[in-house]
Amino acid sequence: MSRISLEMLLESRDRRAARRQELLAAYPACSLVCMTVQLPGPIKRNATSLIIGGAGLQALLDKFGSCLKHIQVRDLESGYEAYLLVPLPAALVKRLCCEIEDSHPLGRLMDIDVAGREGPLDRASLGLEPRRCLLCENEVRYCMRAKSHSQDELLAKINEMVSKFCQK
Repeated sequence: MSRISLEMLLESRDRRAARRQELLAAYPACSLVCMTVQLPGPIKRNATSLIIGGAGLQALLDKFGSCLKHIQVRDLESGYEAYLLVPLPAALVKRLCCEIEDSHPLGRLMDIDVAGREGPLDRASLGLEPRRCLLCENEVRYCMRAKSHSQDELLAKINEMVSKFCQK
């Protein structure tokens, strides 16, 4: 459990973006799914992140496993990453990934991005509601910008969610 700096976090985002471009170029007929774990603070890899990442990967395999063209999982200090290439239209893939984010017990802790030939898709482009805060149900972007909740409050809620999930 090592802490990562802001510089390391930004570098990991740049590497993810480059990896996404490489995979889309290698599999032009596919939509790319990139799943990461959302944890506040400087520790991005720990037992909690591995549980969330594993649950997210399993949910993605349950949705797309029968038709996957490629899968890569990376367990890095900067966080858990999974890349899946699916030979389905990006809008359909994004809609199915949003279902995971919205319905899985740990879905709110996963960030599942989808990109196709036309670029990345977001919830708004599909007419879907924005993601909600873990603690107050406001739009997550609002709470992040306003720093409405402390890191300790968020981590306590995350640990509660993961504990409940593991008890099943």
